[in-house]
Amino acid sequence: MITTKLSLQDSLPLTCSRTGTCCHGKQVLLNPWELLCIAKEKKITPKEFQDLYCDLGGIRLRFDGNKDKLGQSACGQYIENFGCAVHLGRPLACRLYPLGRQIQNEEVQYIFEGKEFPCLNGCPEVVNLPYLSVGEYLQGQVSEKFENSQDEYLEVMQNLADVAFALLLDTGLSASGDKKTIQEWRKIGEESPEILADRIGKEWREAIMLPKITEQIEDPILFARRHNEILQLKVQATFGSLQSNQEFHEASVLIMAVALYLAKAIGANPSSLAEHWIEIAKSNGALG
Repeated sequence: MITTKLSLQDSLPLTCSRTGTCCHGKQVLLNPWELLCIAKEKKITPKEFQDLYCDLGGIRLRFDGNKDKLGQSACGQYIENFGCAVHLGRPLACRLYPLGRQIQNEEVQYIFEGKEFPCLNGCPEVVNLPYLSVGEYLQGQVSEKFENSQDEYLEVMQNLADVAFALLLDTGLSASGDKKTIQEWRKIGEESPEILADRIGKEWREAIMLPKITEQIEDPILFARRHNEILQLKVQATFGSLQSNQEFHEASVLIMAVALYLAKAIGANPSSLAEHWIEIAKSNGALG
C-alpha cells in the first residue's frame, strides 16, 4: 500500500465539507476507552452500546445505516442532514480521517493512503475551503487524548503477548520440543476478525472491551493502566495453576489470540504482529 508521509507543517484541504461521504462504507475500530467515550456521549452504558451498535464484541462500529449513491452503508451513528450523533465522543479513526497515524522506531508519523489526498475523490469541493496544517487539524480534532489511549493500549497488548511468550518459553513447553504452539500463533494471525472473536470467547472479549473501571475514566492513560492491572490479575487467576505442557500450550495460544484481538481493536495488523512475535520466540529457542 502506497502512503504519503506528512509533517505537522504540511498544508492540506482539511476543512470538512460536511457531506457525510466519509461516514459511509468505512471500517471504524474502537479500543476499550473509545467504547466508553462513545457510549457516554450516547448516554448509555458501554455494554448497551456494544450490543446495539458494534460487531466483534465491541471492537468495530456497525455500518448499517442508509446507503449513499454508491450503495455504501452509513455508520450507525450517522444522521442524514445532521451528521454524527456522537461527535464529541467519536473515536480516533474518525478524528484523524482522512489522515492515518503510525509509529515507526517509536516516532509518530501522520500519513494518508495513496499519492492523492483522499478527500479529493469523494469531496472535491474541499479545495475551495480553507487549508489547514496537519498540526492545526489535529488540534481542532482534539485528538491528543485519543492518541494517548491508542499508545497506552499498545503497551497493554504487548503485556498480554508477553504472557504468551512466558507460557511457551519459561515453562518447559518449548524445551520439550513443542512446535504446534508457534504454528497456532501463525494460524491465529491469519484468522478473520469474526473467527478471532469467536476463538477467545465471550469472557475474554468482555474482559478486553468492558473492564469494570469506574475511577479515572476521563484520563485514557490511567484508564488503560488500570485495565492492564485487571487483565494481569485475570491472567494469574486463569493460568496460575497450570501444570502440563498441553495446558501451557492451550493457554499460550489463547492469550496470544486475546493479544491479537486487542491489536485489531487498536488498528494494528494481527498477521504482521504474529509473524513478528513468532520470529522473537524462535530467536529465543522456540520451534515451529
